[in-house]
Amino acid sequence: MQNSPNSSGKCPFMHGSTTTQENSPTKWWPKSLNLDILHQHDLKTNPYGKDFDYKENVKTLDYQALEKDMLELMTTPQDWWPADWGHYGGLMIRMAWHAAGTYRTGDGRGGAGTGNLRFAPLNSWPDNGNLDKARRLLWPIKKKYGNKISWADLFILAGNIAYESMGLKMFGFSYGRADIWHPEKDIYWGSENEFLAPSEERYSNLEDATTLENPLGATHMGLIYVNPEGVNGKPDPLKTAKHVRETFARMAMNDEETVALTAGGHTVGKAHGNGDASALGPEPEGANIENQGFGWINPKGNGNGIDTVTSGLEGAWTTHPTKWDNGYFDMLFNHEWELRKSPAGAWQWEPVSIEEDKKPIDANNPKLRQNPIMTDADMAMKVDPIYREISLKFKDDQDYFSETFARAWFKLTHRDMGSKSRYIGPNFPSEELIWQDPIPHGKSDYNIDQVKDSITASGLSISDRITIAWDSARTFRGSDLRGGANGARISLSPQNSWEGNEPERLACTLSVLKPISSQHGISLADTIVLAGNTAVEEAAKAAGFDVTVPFDAGRGDASQDMTDENSFSNLEPHADGYRNWIKKEYADKAEEMMLDKTQLLGLTAPEMTVLVGGMRVLNSNYGSTSTGVFTDRPGVLSNDFFVNLLDMGNKWSVAGTNSYEIIDRKSGAVKWTASSVDLIFGSNSILRSYSEVYAQDDNKEKFVNDFISAWNKVMNADII
Repeated sequence: MQNSPNSSGKCPFMHGSTTTQENSPTKWWPKSLNLDILHQHDLKTNPYGKDFDYKENVKTLDYQALEKDMLELMTTPQDWWPADWGHYGGLMIRMAWHAAGTYRTGDGRGGAGTGNLRFAPLNSWPDNGNLDKARRLLWPIKKKYGNKISWADLFILAGNIAYESMGLKMFGFSYGRADIWHPEKDIYWGSENEFLAPSEERYSNLEDATTLENPLGATHMGLIYVNPEGVNGKPDPLKTAKHVRETFARMAMNDEETVALTAGGHTVGKAHGNGDASALGPEPEGANIENQGFGWINPKGNGNGIDTVTSGLEGAWTTHPTKWDNGYFDMLFNHEWELRKSPAGAWQWEPVSIEEDKKPIDANNPKLRQNPIMTDADMAMKVDPIYREISLKFKDDQDYFSETFARAWFKLTHRDMGSKSRYIGPNFPSEELIWQDPIPHGKSDYNIDQVKDSITASGLSISDRITIAWDSARTFRGSDLRGGANGARISLSPQNSWEGNEPERLACTLSVLKPISSQHGISLADTIVLAGNTAVEEAAKAAGFDVTVPFDAGRGDASQDMTDENSFSNLEPHADGYRNWIKKEYADKAEEMMLDKTQLLGLTAPEMTVLVGGMRVLNSNYGSTSTGVFTDRPGVLSNDFFVNLLDMGNKWSVAGTNSYEIIDRKSGAVKWTASSVDLIFGSNSILRSYSEVYAQDDNKEKFVNDFISAWNKVMNADII
């Protein structure tokens, strides 16, 4: 093929320009509602397709063989990335920790459950430097066991086996984390435009650690927890302690667990900063193609081993960095410490004086010994009064420290896996832990129709039944598999007093449903869901469709002592677009908050659309307001919401803050009132396209069937 003499030489291909931010609609119309959060992880990105079930595949795995191979990996150094002291344990523990450590209680996002450490931005965060090498060291094992083991499980298993190989008895391990195949763009990691930007950008008051922007958990963009050199890189252990306490609390850890994890993480391994950090090559996502996914390449020497630069700090914390012992506390409390600079120029604490035999052996030369180090967070364990008391307790009781750490590590690495009933494999503990949100099994062999008849005869309105079922189920978060209708925790503290649950109305509805639950000897949780289902069925029948909403029996009822009230407070809704409610004005728009809730519920954009339209005509608004109830026959499962929203006989005008009126063009009379959440289904081009489908004359039955399908998905989101 010859070039035309008049050709400019411009490449004729688009090169993905239609998918880049610069050429997307949001570049031209930045205020438009971006629905991308609902389009993550569809089957087009998954090489296994819809029929592959990882949780069934992993049950066929030879667990013993895999764990034996993993153990051998720990002490089988590779020339391309030598192991410190001939043991990869420290590196593998750091990888597992950083995979799990992104979890935050605010929205349940982050954590180790998806293998997202393979993708941007996490694979290129400054705090995850050289973990690309840890992942590559695992490739032979992944290659060998293939579909039966996920990367997500491998990351955490590697950390567990590393600790076991160093002498720690682990509390347990569960398989079952399925991999994702695309970066999680829907997770908000902060608004900063650069890594390690000053902390002030995410705190309203840096002196008050609790003012860290929600739902963030780390002090800087690109870090897992806190800056090891101190707040904004300025050493001050007492100030650092406040930020450590807040960031670990946002990871669901108390003070004792925080000390145990800090000490246990630094009992083994070392920090790397023996060189010029500015000389390193770009992170994996920014590296050249010939680097094949490797980042942070060091041009000095071999670029590894003695020349490794990761955090910038340099040194080990204990005398024996490949052995599980109490050396961390001995080192911390039996020496005085002073600030020094690492070879890479990072602040670190080193002993004022130390016996030669207390120094750790050099990681690469057994003939040398080097000074131990402590980070500013380590020093916080010594100077903060609360942390100090816990640390001294651990120092004097090695067994208690080991057990506390093992339990905290299990919590760290399993916090986003949901209840124990989801665990897979031979090594998970039988003990029920309160952070697993335990729920006893409920009765399933009962006459469902008899219960439904009792609910219908109770006199509860369709609105009341829809509302309690929805409010109970909407707490589910697919991010960490918490919440949902199972357990009937809507009847317990703190949920029974949440503003969004309308406590007085809730109490009245419960007073009717609890006796029905007792009468039939079934759980309140099943009764609540059945109440919602009967309401949907009656409303559909009123619209001319005789349908049965699917129902799975067997939910149980949690008790108050099975419920960690503080932990469940993170699930409290501050807005619910489905019930047209927002607690107060927020920086985020009501429709944006609805998208966030929709993604956590695992719903698609079409499912969100049909649910909102159905919930409106079922008269389920918070406080029974008429906003968005575009129908003259509330309680009938009709497509009236969409028909009237799109009716060109109407016009729309602003009536106040987040308040609109739909006005008849001919008479000028106000026909309906609306919120921005209502009108977004007519103004956003994508959502309007779905609304048009449901407004069509020939799709009334489709609307009912699709509503029931989406409703059933929410009611059963927490059932395995």
